[in-house]
Amino acid sequence: MPSSACHPPGGVAADIYLKVPAMYRDRLSLFPDTVALRPVKSGSPSLHVGGCDLNRLAAEWSTPLYIYDLQTIDSAVQAYQDALSRHYPGPAGITYAGKASLNLAMARLMAAHGLLLDCTGVGEMHIARAAGVPPAQLLMHGVNKSQADLQAGLAHAGTLVVDNPPELERIAQLASARGSAPALWLRVRPGYAVDTHHFRQTGQHDSKFGMDADQCVDAIAFCQHNDLPVTGLHFHQGSHFHAAEQVLPALDMVCELMGRLQRQLNWWPQVLSPGGGWGVVYHEADLPHRSIEEYVATVAAALTEKLSPYALPLPRLQVEPGRSLVARAGIAIYRVGTVKRAGGRRWLLLDGGMADNIRPALYRARYSALPVTDPLSRAPISENAWLAGPYCESGDLLIEDLPLPEIKSGELLAVPVSGAYQLMMASNYNGALRPAVVMLRDACAQLAQRRETVEDLLLRDIV
Repeated sequence: MPSSACHPPGGVAADIYLKVPAMYRDRLSLFPDTVALRPVKSGSPSLHVGGCDLNRLAAEWSTPLYIYDLQTIDSAVQAYQDALSRHYPGPAGITYAGKASLNLAMARLMAAHGLLLDCTGVGEMHIARAAGVPPAQLLMHGVNKSQADLQAGLAHAGTLVVDNPPELERIAQLASARGSAPALWLRVRPGYAVDTHHFRQTGQHDSKFGMDADQCVDAIAFCQHNDLPVTGLHFHQGSHFHAAEQVLPALDMVCELMGRLQRQLNWWPQVLSPGGGWGVVYHEADLPHRSIEEYVATVAAALTEKLSPYALPLPRLQVEPGRSLVARAGIAIYRVGTVKRAGGRRWLLLDGGMADNIRPALYRARYSALPVTDPLSRAPISENAWLAGPYCESGDLLIEDLPLPEIKSGELLAVPVSGAYQLMMASNYNGALRPAVVMLRDACAQLAQRRETVEDLLLRDIV
């Protein structure tokens, strides 16, 4: 149902830039495609996204509040589809990495776009199935799948990604008992990682993920011997990298492995998934960013060149983005509580922080922010702001040393590029209540997830 917080769309977002002080222009570009600045009854202009006034959204659903602009997600999906069509001469597709952001509404949106949905374990699989995603669009990942995970994958997934040899043996036993198995892909450990935080690296030689080349050869032979439908190879090097050429050493290794498998076992993959991990810009200091098309073009050209000597059909190129589809579509809205100065710092204490966004504490992730009301005409003061949450940790620091105007208690701040991983890692630390999630499209806002209540904190307690 449409929300009372919505205003009809009108005006073009690009018009804002004509009135914006130079230092804010890059910051505004971090926001979703539909960002606009419009006057409201108070007389001061307010940030709007998807045709909706962020002040009124916060009034209706309280803060912290997470909103997603679905048009921005549509555009990111289209960017991948167009790039694959332009640059890869073989079949191609997209798998959405559900770990980035998953709820019923997001699962339905990605399925409607025709994407496969990557589920890690039975929990994400349950969400996807409850959303009505058909089995053919479900893919199960996992480095240490439980028996319940494997049973769910065999019963409900169109594709099961095999991480290790013992898992493959368990799959063979379960498939024999069932009399059937979904398509299997092997996860290759390429021995190369991308340049990212070491917690996000996955492809190095000592990574916990996947199998080396010799193990993959043995695994394909095992599948052939046991009549298991192994159809693809998958690899992943890490999350949130910005240079497409970093994929090339791992792609070289996997292409060499494909040649070895063809020579030794007469096996050739129908599908090759180079994973995802393409980064986004979280802070204006990191601009400019290289495009989705550049990433896809680099991978597609290298794969086509490396496989041309084999004179065999190009495998389906199945990319697996998550962050680059949803991060920029999301905004976190916080209300400022206490404003204080300590040790030469200006502190803005917010009603959310590490409980809904652990990434700054975990990865030293860097974010930016704008005030929701009159965000662009107020000049920043000489004293930068430090934005922190209400939780009992000094590490509960959301944004450091950010130029902002004078901000008063009660004002709203919008933190862009908040659509990936934040809520999926959210916790109830200090009894925090996980925020509501609202989806925006065409001047309508729809509640996708309600805010937790204090009663929810007791649902799992028995005595």
